[in-house]
This record gives sequence, structure tokens and C-alpha cells, in this order.
Amino acid sequence: MLAVETVSEHATTFAAADATLLKGTWFEPVPPRMASTVIVIVCGAGIPARFYHRFARYLCERGAAVFTFDYRGIGASRNDRLRRLKSGMEDWAVFDIPAAFAEARARYPELSLGAVAHSIGTVLLGAAADATQIRQLVFFGPHTGYWGDYRLRWRWLMYGVWHVSVPAVTHVVGYFPGKRLRLGEDLPPRVALDWAGRRRPELGRNADEVRRYRHILSRHREIRANTLVLSITDDAFAPPSAARRVLSLYPNLVVTHESIAPRSVGCRRLGHFGFLRRPASEFFWRRAARWLIAEDAVEDRA
Repeated sequence: MLAVETVSEHATTFAAADATLLKGTWFEPVPPRMASTVIVIVCGAGIPARFYHRFARYLCERGAAVFTFDYRGIGASRNDRLRRLKSGMEDWAVFDIPAAFAEARARYPELSLGAVAHSIGTVLLGAAADATQIRQLVFFGPHTGYWGDYRLRWRWLMYGVWHVSVPAVTHVVGYFPGKRLRLGEDLPPRVALDWAGRRRPELGRNADEVRRYRHILSRHREIRANTLVLSITDDAFAPPSAARRVLSLYPNLVVTHESIAPRSVGCRRLGHFGFLRRPASEFFWRRAARWLIAEDAVEDRA
């Protein structure tokens, strides 16, 4: 007997507010099943949306319509002119993320809005006007990119890589060739330099950066979602202390913060991508699904 397909997956193109075309993917329940909520997944910096597709399918199988998307310059939204791309992280926050939320709201205007944000995406999400409509929110491994929040054991090594080598290579090559260096995805030059410049705890090293980031920071206090924050204790980028710095930007969230040790889920190590990788990923996905989706819907499909 053939298995019954329960998830419809299809790619789409949508426009940011500045008319930049972005690529996204919808994961939707196959009729006659109906979605109980719509969820937007906000990626970490330089992490292509395809890395989150298995998670999106998991949420969809449990009753949600899920939208993933790539920022400009990343994954399916990348073009061949990465060196010429002048956009920084503030453009992801001010143009790309709001466009993704608008896409979700337009397609499912009657459903409650949920979101999952990973890594630096937890900071950028706050710039979207529609983020004030989020009812249930999940943060995976939140951090601001500040080097002083890196896990102590790896802090100085990571400082040398991300805050010394990255800007040097970016200036020479014209963008950061992460793939060739086995340090993740290629990054647009301004994004790479934004990350490398996170040497102080506050966002904004100078008047120019304060101006660029003001739209990101101005909306955070307007978001009041019920928020599940999951930190991994051996995450070199985003240990639990880094999450607390992110949460200080969102004074009105209703937060449940859990710190997960690798051994508690039967693993020797998890790290920054433990949320997405087997064997522990389903532990985090179950927690997220129960937080984001009506309990009776999750129980029916568990």
C-alpha cells in the first residue's frame, strides 16, 4: 500500500519592500487536513533555509502551515553578484523578514501566527512589524554575535577566526568565502563585516551602525509573544548567557528559558546546530511543536 502524502511542499518567489526578489518554500497540510496555525522560520546568519526543511516538514505533519525563506545573498536568494551586494544584516531585518511575515499573513490571514528563530535571527526578527502579531515564539540558540558571549572554552579561538580572519579575508576576496573555508555559507561582504565587528556588548560600534540598527532595536519592546527559549550548554556561539543578552532586548516577552545539556538527550555533544541534526533534533522539534501548535492537533498527529 502506498503511503499517503500529508505535506505539500512548493517553492515560491516573493518581493521584499525594496523590490528585491527572495526565494521561499511553503510546507502545507494536504487537504482535507487544514492548518491550525501558520509559522515562519527565521534562519541564522548565512544558514540556508534548506537546513530547516526537515524541521518545517515535521511541524507541518503536526498541523501547521510553515514558510521558510532565504535572506538576500544566501541560499536560493543568492545571485552571482555577491561582491557587489551592499546589504548588511539590517536589510535582512528591515526588508526580508517583514516580507516573509507579510507573505504568511496574506496566505493565511485567519490563522494565528507563530515563529521560530535560530541564532542571530532571534535578534533580527524584532524589526518586523508583523512580529507584534506573533502569539507563540520559539528561539533556538539565541545570541547577538558579541564575542564576549562565546563559550569560554572556545572564546579566543573563535575571536581569532570570526573577528580577525573573517574581516581580513573579506576585504581581500570581496565577500566571505565560507564554503571554501568550511566555515558555513558564503556571506555578503557587509554581513561578514557586521559579524566581525561585534566586539562590544551593545549593538552599534559608532554613529553609522546605531543609525543602521535603530529600526531593528526600536520594535523589540512591542513584541509580547509567549516564548520558548532553548539553549544548548555546549553551544560555542550561543551558550545560555548569550540568550540572556538577546532576551534583554525583548522586555515584554513571556519567557520560558531551558538550557539543554547534551547528555540529557543521550549525546556527547550538540553545539550550535544540535537543534537541526540527528539524533537530538527530534527532541527540540517536539518541544517546539507542542509550544507552537494547539496541543490537540499535535496529539492527533504525534
